[in-house]
Amino acid sequence: MKADDGMYIDGAWRPAAGHDVIEVVNPADEQVVATVPAGTAEDVDTAVRAARAALPSWAATPPAERAARLAALRDALVARKDEIAATVTAELGSPPAFSQAVHAAVPIAVAGSYAELAATYAFEEKVGNSTVHHEPVGVVGAITPWNYPLHQIVAKVAPALAAGCTVVLKPAEDTPLTARLFAGAVHEAGVPAGVFNLVTGLGPVAGQALAEHPGVDLVSFTGSTAVGRRIGAIAGAAVKKVALELGGKSANVILPSADLAKAVNVGVANVMSNSGQTCSAWTRMLVHRDQYDEAVALAAAAAAKYGDRIGPVVSARQQERVRGYIEKGVAEGARLVAGGPDAPREKGYFVSPTVFADVTPDMVIAQEEIFGPVLSILRYEDEEDALRIANGTVYGLAGAVWAGDEAEAVAFARRMETGQVDINGGRFNPLAPFGGYKQSGVGRELGVHGLTEYLQTKSLQF
Repeated sequence: MKADDGMYIDGAWRPAAGHDVIEVVNPADEQVVATVPAGTAEDVDTAVRAARAALPSWAATPPAERAARLAALRDALVARKDEIAATVTAELGSPPAFSQAVHAAVPIAVAGSYAELAATYAFEEKVGNSTVHHEPVGVVGAITPWNYPLHQIVAKVAPALAAGCTVVLKPAEDTPLTARLFAGAVHEAGVPAGVFNLVTGLGPVAGQALAEHPGVDLVSFTGSTAVGRRIGAIAGAAVKKVALELGGKSANVILPSADLAKAVNVGVANVMSNSGQTCSAWTRMLVHRDQYDEAVALAAAAAAKYGDRIGPVVSARQQERVRGYIEKGVAEGARLVAGGPDAPREKGYFVSPTVFADVTPDMVIAQEEIFGPVLSILRYEDEEDALRIANGTVYGLAGAVWAGDEAEAVAFARRMETGQVDINGGRFNPLAPFGGYKQSGVGRELGVHGLTEYLQTKSLQF
């Protein structure tokens, strides 16, 4: 795949305005696998203009027809499932089995869910003597991260299209190839020209131009809290709507009545999944003081089994960042019981599965998002102490509670300041709202709550 393939704008692949390119590197072997155009403000403007021109017709398209296009998009993604998985493996470094089971399969399920929602959602309702219309918010600027490249695209684009919005997508510069496959699926699905547009590029250039563009009505961003603040400020100056899914430092609370071995093993697996590059990962394991030593031993043994089973992190920059946090944890006095800062391989951006014990709530590794395969285990005295620690960060994206009695776990979960809590290992639900409290963001993705982010409300009184 070469840069001269251009941008997908107004239903066709078009040459980029400039000549700069972005090299896409396979993080497993550090080889360049492709180049894509480094989009400019001019490319963004062209894409936004195409989206604005397409908006009236798409917004007026009956929901049943929008649902049909989304169903066709799902089918086009199914046809590309193997290619999607291979591409994610090449640009993100994800192990092939995980790429198939998660990076390819989950977005297909999400796309299908929005095909159904577009057909069944009540875009008009009666409230007393009023008729309430739920209308598309307009042109959406979608800025997506690299850690789940296709899922994050589908989680924004599918509900936006279902709502009747048009979209300009700026994917992460580390993983733009999956976005290009998605554009091909959109085209095959018969989505009208201009309804979906793709501009690859750097965040400070193409991303900022998209957030600032006066023709964009809503900016949907997933990424770091620092960048989210910047986008929020840009949008606030123009009084435009934002949806922000940002960082996390989620607590995995193991109450004394829980099955300790199961809770620890599932907790370690959760942190190591996707090489720790998951914003909702349970990176803080909270264990009662009487079970602490046993939990630490179980976690160290579980982490040791991963070894080469996890892939690299996405880039040399990310590898250095994660290793820096591990070194910080050691310097702060936390005890390494698995892994460490040394790179496990000479080639590739690999980080050893790492577990820290004797972590205190005030340590940097217990407060800041590391975004790598690093687990911190903290001890608590009683349930109130566990709650204080669990809620004691600026984040509130996800979490978990384990207990012998489900009602006990639910009672604790209801007091956690976080957007999503898994009870005793509850399964991922693509229809459940996903999003955070505090500095983990604004708004929700997935399911009907994700759809409503892209709607505005008008009432007619009779």
